[in-house]
This record gives sequence, structure tokens and C-alpha cells, in this order.
Amino acid sequence: MSALARIISTLGGIGYLRPGPGTWGSLAALPLAWAIHILGGFTFFLVVLVAVTLVGWWAVRTTTQDLAEHDPSEIVIDEVAGQWVALLPLSYSATTMQLDISALWPGWIAAFVLFRLFDIFKPGPVRWADRRGDALGVMLDDLVAGLIAAVGVILLAGLAHGVLGI
Repeated sequence: MSALARIISTLGGIGYLRPGPGTWGSLAALPLAWAIHILGGFTFFLVVLVAVTLVGWWAVRTTTQDLAEHDPSEIVIDEVAGQWVALLPLSYSATTMQLDISALWPGWIAAFVLFRLFDIFKPGPVRWADRRGDALGVMLDDLVAGLIAAVGVILLAGLAHGVLGI
């Protein structure tokens, strides 16, 4: 197994934190997402997300190739990618509306909570992706959970800003 793949798949060892390494990985994804957005806005954030997803897929495949367990709990690069998908609506809104992304803090909380819920409970399509039993499934279930969380973030923002007028 490649040491580089292990470092990437565990996000520099964050995946070894207990309890709840997936939650630690998702938490670590937040300041990284903020920094990436600040450096280049939505487009840069999207490019880095795609790159992390592809590199993460390689790292997961390399890390798990000789293991009986296809998704060991210390692998958290998938949580990073999924959490970033959940944050895409915030990065897009901040960029297009020329807002400080920090001002969208309620959306950050919603994205984190929704992503963790969908990642833990694995509804419908998240469970389907998880059942693949391979490196793609490890990454894909979190990307799908992130996508569902992103839709939830959009709906909650619409509710807060539209219906409630906040």
C-alpha cells in the first residue's frame, strides 16, 4: 500500500481520530472549503472538488486493495468530497452575489448537519452507492449524500429567505 494513498485517504491522519472519524473528516473539510473558496471563488472550489474526488478515488482504491474491509472507518477523504458537494450552493451564492461566504454561516451549519445525517443513515440512493463494495462506492455514497444535502441547503435557504423573509 502506498504511504501517499494512506495519507490522502485518511486526510493526513484525521481519519484515526475517535469517536466518529467520518464526523472529524467532515469537520476538517469545512475550513479547507472556506480557504479554497476565498482563494478562487466557486469555479476554483469546483475544480478542487473534482480533483480531490479523483485523487480520493485513487487513494481509496490503493489503500483498500489488500484489505478485507472495502470502507475502513479511517478513510475520510470521501467525507471531504461529500461535505464539499453539500457546500457547493454556498460557494456559488457567495460568488455570484459577491457575498462574504462567512456571512452564510447558517448554510454552513445546515450543510454539515444534513450531510452527516444522510451519510450516517444512507437513504435510498446513498445506500445503493454504498452497496457497490468498491472504491468507487466508497466515494460515490458520500458524493450522493452531499448532493442530497446540497438540495436540502437550497430548500432551507428558500424557506428562510423566501417564505420566512429572513
